[in-house]
Parts: sequence; structure tokens; C-alpha cells
Amino acid sequence: MTPLPSPQQLRYLVALADLGHFGRAAAACAVTQSTLSAGIIALERQLDSAILERGPGKRPVFTPLGLELVGRARRALAALAAVSETAAAARDPLSGPLRLGVIPTIGPFLLPRLMPALRRAFPRLQLWLREDLTDRLAEELSAGRLDLLLLALPAALPEAETLRVAHDPFMAALPEGHRLAGEASLPLSALGSERMLLLEDGHCLRDQALSACGMPGAGDAFAATSLHTLVQMVAGGLGVTLLPQLAIEGGVLAGASVVLKPLGTPQGRELGLAWRARSPRAEEFRNMAPTIAQAISPAGAEAEASLARACALETN
Repeated sequence: MTPLPSPQQLRYLVALADLGHFGRAAAACAVTQSTLSAGIIALERQLDSAILERGPGKRPVFTPLGLELVGRARRALAALAAVSETAAAARDPLSGPLRLGVIPTIGPFLLPRLMPALRRAFPRLQLWLREDLTDRLAEELSAGRLDLLLLALPAALPEAETLRVAHDPFMAALPEGHRLAGEASLPLSALGSERMLLLEDGHCLRDQALSACGMPGAGDAFAATSLHTLVQMVAGGLGVTLLPQLAIEGGVLAGASVVLKPLGTPQGRELGLAWRARSPRAEEFRNMAPTIAQAISPAGAEAEASLARACALETN
């Protein structure tokens, strides 16, 4: 029988691929650099195949086979982790650590009211948060470093299951005194002649705003890094934009001289959850969805604010 690689060898391999440095990979695996190097060499001998190119450079360079093995090692480690997760989920559902990834156009505006709601609904759950762009969160999910994502759908999520939890409408944001500020609502055609301000490439909200306005191109080359910056650019008279209702309710307009107008043809984005297909915790995630949907809704926002005010009064 062909000897199988050990889980530790696979961890060495994945850490080296992720960090691109023997010393940092060894530190991440809590071993010495010589131990990690010996583990990789032993794996090559065991498989009778070259995983790394041997050369003068210090940075590890993977062979084509090595890159394929890294991908298989990720899946194998995720499958091993699922064994423990399945047992834990059966013993005590919705408890223990949960690594949640959230995109920047959701996190700052939803988490202040979502976290208390989740703590009340699932007191034994230990949430670890990671905020990043969709593409990087998808990589983290696929690699098993995240368990669940909260993001805008649709998204490129290979081998993931998704569940829609809420619709997030868009509002047009104009600077005070803008020629369209007196309109009751704005047709999308009116925005087409305006300078549309957008987030930087990589933010899914950028593509959604372009799609809502029927703009095929990338728009203005000068883009904002966050919704807060985008709002300040609008307030400064540089152009107009579309803002999600979630961010508006979350206070993104605080102190800004911006006028909001509904769109004549309603537009918006779909918010949802994503997890690895065949995850043993899939049913837990589905059970969490109503709590998350309630927190996103305007009624949920008001309920959380009322509860916070009541708690403040009791404290005083």
C-alpha cells in the first residue's frame, strides 16, 4: 500500500504556498524552519515527485505538480476538519468558533446591530470576523480558513452553496443644491448624464452600481476606497452615486451635505450567505439566516436601536 501523506505534511505544504517563505510558514505551523523543510523533503520522497524547484532563490517556487498538490492538500485538510465539525455540530449545534467573512460595504453598517442579535440568539457561538473584498473572502472560504460569508450575490464562489437573506435597495445620493435635488424620484436616464462616482475595482458594489445605471464601462478613473469616502466626494460636489439602504441606515451620511432620492425604477443588491458545499454545518447556517435577515431589515435596525437605548437608561 502506498504510504499516505500525514495531515502535518499537508499543513506544511499549504502554509508554504500561502506565505511564500520557509521561516514564516514554519512559524505559522509552530515548528522550526528545519522541521518544515524536512517535512516537505520527506513528502517529495514519499511521493517520488518534485514539489519545489531547487535553485539559488530563497523564495519557494512550486512545480506544476506541486501547485496541483497544494490544491488537493487544501481539500484534504478541509475534509479532515469536517470530520470534527460534524461531530461538534451534532453534539451542540450553533456553538463554538465560527469564522465569518463580510465585505466592507456590509460590515461597518450591519455588524453593530448584527453582533448583539447573534449573541442573544446563539449565546454559545464564538464569532471571529474577517472583513475583505469578495474575491479574497472566496479564496479564504475555499481554503477552509473561513466558515461562512455574508456578502452581495451573485458572486464567483466555486464549490459553495449560497442562500439569499435580504434585498438592499439603492438610493441616489446628490450634493446639496444639485439641479435634480428637487425631484421626487430620479429616473435612471437622468443619472446617465451625471458624473457617477464609484468605489475602486474589486468592490462588488461598483459593478452593481454600473449595472443598475446601465453603464457598460468602468466609469470615472478616480474612485473611492470606501463608502464613507464616496459620500464625502458627493458632498464636495464631485458627482453623484448610488448608496445601499443598509449603509444609509448604518450612518454613512453622518455630517455630510448629501440629498437622497429614490430611483424611478427601483434597483438594489441581494445580500446572502455562502458556505462550502457539503459543509457539515450547512443546517446551522440556514438556521442563522432568519436572525441575520431580521437584523438587516429596517425593523431590525429600529428594534436594535430601541434595545440599546433601553440598556443605556438602565445603566444610568
